[in-house]
Amino acid sequence: MELRELDLRVRLTAMEHAAREAGDLALRYFRKRDLLDIETKRSLTDMVSLADREVETLIRNRLLSEFRDDAFLGEEHGMTGGLNCLTWVIDPIDGTAPFLNGLPGWCVSIGLRDASGPLLGAIYAPVLDELYLGGRGQGATLNGKPVRVTDRFDLSTGLLGIGANDRIDPARFGRFCQDLSAQGIAHVRYGSGALMLAFVAAGRLVGYCEPRMSIWDCLAGYALIEAAGGRVAPCADAELRGIGFPVLAAIPGDYDRLSALTAFDDPGWNNAAAPAGTRPA
Repeated sequence: MELRELDLRVRLTAMEHAAREAGDLALRYFRKRDLLDIETKRSLTDMVSLADREVETLIRNRLLSEFRDDAFLGEEHGMTGGLNCLTWVIDPIDGTAPFLNGLPGWCVSIGLRDASGPLLGAIYAPVLDELYLGGRGQGATLNGKPVRVTDRFDLSTGLLGIGANDRIDPARFGRFCQDLSAQGIAHVRYGSGALMLAFVAAGRLVGYCEPRMSIWDCLAGYALIEAAGGRVAPCADAELRGIGFPVLAAIPGDYDRLSALTAFDDPGWNNAAAPAGTRPA
């Protein structure tokens, strides 16, 4: 199924409204976060709250009311099958730890995927009041203004976003950070991989990399980066099952260099100590 231009615009508008409405709900929870009951998923740093589940439910209900034939995959409520090749991929609050600790580095992430990969993306950071929106053939915007990946900085002069979680070997990640420093590559972590991917699309970071992520963490950001002129690693159908995979995005001129430096396909990145069969974050 190939969407017509009108269908794309209709879905892009719908995801914009859903992201803003979900962000407003999440922000209300953020302001009373001390009252939230917190549960852990895989580890003490991998948390979920009532806010995550309620925000995802809102997004699903809003989009399902308009697009009943599409499939839905969310971090909190899993997969719901559809009648076509379109799948909405939802992370209701990416950066739950910053959210629960009162930091601004969290966001609502909504992506749409077709048989060819990332199609559309909306990432809304409510505390910052920044909405990133765009997709294939649509360009990318930040609060309605066009954005592009940077052509001013590169890996040697700009900032690289990095991320990590308990699914990777911590010693290997430590060596990776040392390698970046040895090559003079300045790097930063901001609490939310999805938001840092949006920063790449907006030209604030020259790239982003994380050894193992889930598709709901990156799909929207991938769509935005490609729409903004950047390059991203390929997505495979298996990733719709929530399996962790390497995430890599960069300005075109530095993508190959970053890919060689990270070597994320090396199984040595996997954390053998991580519990088997646990639910991906």
